Amino acid sequence: MRLPIRLSAVVALALLGACSVLPKSEPQDIYRLPETPLPRDSASAVAWSLRVDSPNAERMIDSSRITVLPQGDTVTVYKGARWTDSATTLLRNRLVDAFRDNGRIAAISTDDSSLQADYSLSGDLRAFQSVYENGQPVVVIRYDARLVRNNGLAIVATKRFDISQPVSGTAVPQVVTAFGQASDALAAQVVAWTLQQPLEGREAARH
Repeated sequence: MRLPIRLSAVVALALLGACSVLPKSEPQDIYRLPETPLPRDSASAVAWSLRVDSPNAERMIDSSRITVLPQGDTVTVYKGARWTDSATTLLRNRLVDAFRDNGRIAAISTDDSSLQADYSLSGDLRAFQSVYENGQPVVVIRYDARLVRNNGLAIVATKRFDISQPVSGTAVPQVVTAFGQASDALAAQVVAWTLQQPLEGREAARH
């Protein structure tokens, strides 16, 4: 059934009006995770290879939004700002860069590839957010690390890393800078802990 011309015009105007009140997309500032290279380690290279896996995380953390807890258990995000990738990918890539900066593990890969490795560094990202303490933001990163021998899938070491980094202000760029500082500290601790483990290469482990 065809609508009369006058009625069709009214419907069209109504649709145009509805379109005009649709919410506009929020402008986004996209931030990289800042990082400072680790110093090169002068000790000899290890004989084993390592794959760094993206950590597991709950949905709110495994996101590109920059999470903040302004009070209590209230979870929100910084409006108009996001990371270049999810927090789990950002952390994995930061750890990979730290191991490469250190230089003692020549064979480094990630779970993006299908390369075999003697050991895997995996874990759970429990916190990657800013929280307010006494009215001031503090960046908190909590990472439960697991070092796994891939031959037999045995856990050889575990450790919880807790990093708290005060923010110099409340603006988003200042929060992002604090995330970078906290990630640098975490990466340095994870690299040192991993290299302290008495690990052996694949061939040595078979004998």
